[in-house]
Parts: sequence; structure tokens; C-alpha cells
Amino acid sequence: MGMSSNPPYPVGTVITGKWRGNRYVVERMLGKGANGTVYLVQREGRRERYALKVGNDTLELQSEINVLTSLQSCRKRSEYRARRESPLSSYLLESDDFKDGINEPFYVMRYVEGRPLHHFLARHGATWLGLVGLRVLEKLQKLHECGFVFGDLKPENVMVSDYGEAELIDYGGASPMGRSVKQFTEWHDRGFWNAGSRTGDESYDLFSFAVLCLRLLNEEGLKACAQQLPQTRNVDDLMRLARNLPDKKLSSWLCLALKGGFPGSAQAAAVWKQHIYGQRKPAKETVDTPRWLKNAFMLSLFVLAFTIYWVIRF
Repeated sequence: MGMSSNPPYPVGTVITGKWRGNRYVVERMLGKGANGTVYLVQREGRRERYALKVGNDTLELQSEINVLTSLQSCRKRSEYRARRESPLSSYLLESDDFKDGINEPFYVMRYVEGRPLHHFLARHGATWLGLVGLRVLEKLQKLHECGFVFGDLKPENVMVSDYGEAELIDYGGASPMGRSVKQFTEWHDRGFWNAGSRTGDESYDLFSFAVLCLRLLNEEGLKACAQQLPQTRNVDDLMRLARNLPDKKLSSWLCLALKGGFPGSAQAAAVWKQHIYGQRKPAKETVDTPRWLKNAFMLSLFVLAFTIYWVIRF
């Protein structure tokens, strides 16, 4: 199992692919996880910026690349059948090895410019959860249609643009349907709450999404429930939190997801769109017209009317 002990690459480092020969210039580090470090890079000769992940563990990163490759193939087949282009870019742009003392694998993805979900809602308000939640559920639905579960669904792994488009990041926890989930975060894990197994299925991701919503809306309550003894934690604690939410339609949706009551993510997304997003669209910002501008407009109408009258009269 190949391991890398190199420190993060400084700004200006040029990462050159061993096999494809493409050169990427490091602008800054975006984040560091258990199985790799992600950098914001620019490919030489192009204006676009990308996210490039260098792996700590060759086998782990190659497994992640294999998942992304499978998703990429599935997306292309789906787009061909639909006879239209997807509005989103590729899961995976390329993968290669970077030779710097030892061969280090890396892969390149589209760079999602935005904020993590919890930071986005803190800035724009909880009313945006309806729209952003729908976008996340649609991403999960496409992932499930390709035969994978995301697994480690948490606010930090959802990036949201300023106009509310959401993108899942860090596919290191993605697993084929029916396999054990590879990576998870305790609060968002079905097994942590004694609510089911860690076998990857659609309801696992929907459970994680429901907990994600509770964390965003009542993190202190969720934290208190999580501090119970492992043998006493159960899904009923989460459902009590959900029932106490002021939005009863959202409360009902979360309870159903926590119980595994949706047949699949397609149905879950459809119900969310109809009952949650339809009632919780972000309010458009309104700008009050200044009083002086209103008065000026009325005066101009009066002058226009008087002018017309004067022309007709004389």
C-alpha cells in the first residue's frame, strides 16, 4: 500500500502528469482529509481553475478514482439517452501520477466555487434550505441511479454557490450499492443511532440527509441526543427533534426519511419538491422606492398631462 509523507505543496508548485503530461499550477490548498489533499489549481495554457486531489494512499485514491470513472460513464450514457447536455461538468476530468520523489496519484475535478452548506445558510438564512435541499436530493438521486451511495453526507461535503446551486464534494466515501459504507461521520451515520445497518442503500443517504437538516436547524439538540450512551441512542430521539420543528411539512418529511419510509431517493426528492421547496422558496429581496422618486414620477405625469392639454387646447 503506497503511502505519501510529503507536506502540502506550496503556492506555485507545478504538478506535472507522468502519463498525460498536463501541468497544473497550485494556487492554494482547499482542504486536507484522511486520504488526500485538495488544491485549487490552474492548468497551464487555460484560464479555467480546477480542484486537484493528491492522494496519501495509492490504493485508497485509486478506489476513489474508480468510483468517479464509473459515475462519469454512467452520466455520459444517461445524457446520450436524454439527447441533451447536462448543465453540470464532469465528475472526473483526468487522473494521472505526479512524480516527486515517488509516484503520487492525483485526479482533477471541476472546481466548485462557493461555501460549505452550513456557512451558506448562516449567511443567507434558513429559508434557502428548501432550494438547496432539493438540489442535494437531486444529486443523490443521480448517484443512486448509477449504483452508488454517497455515504459521508454532511454539511462540509456540500458546496453551495451564491445562487443556490449545490454540489457534492469528496467522493472518498462513495460505495457501490449493497456494500458496506466506506466512510461516515458519526452523527450522520444510521448505525450510530441504532437505526439500521451500514450497508449502502438509498435509505442510508436519505437518513444522513435528514440528520444533516436537523444539524442545520437544531445543532444543540442533536448534540445533546448524540451524547447519550451508545446502547440508549435510537432514532426516536431524532424524530422528537424533527417533530419539534415549526415547519410541520418538513417535520413529516424528516420523520419519514429517518424511518426509511421512502421507496427511494426519486420519490423523496419529488415529495420534497412538492411539499417543502414549494412552500419555502427564498424570498426575493425587495427594494423600497424612495419617496422623492415617487413624487418626482407623479410630478412628471402631471407636467405631461398639462402639456398635452395645452397643445390640444391651443
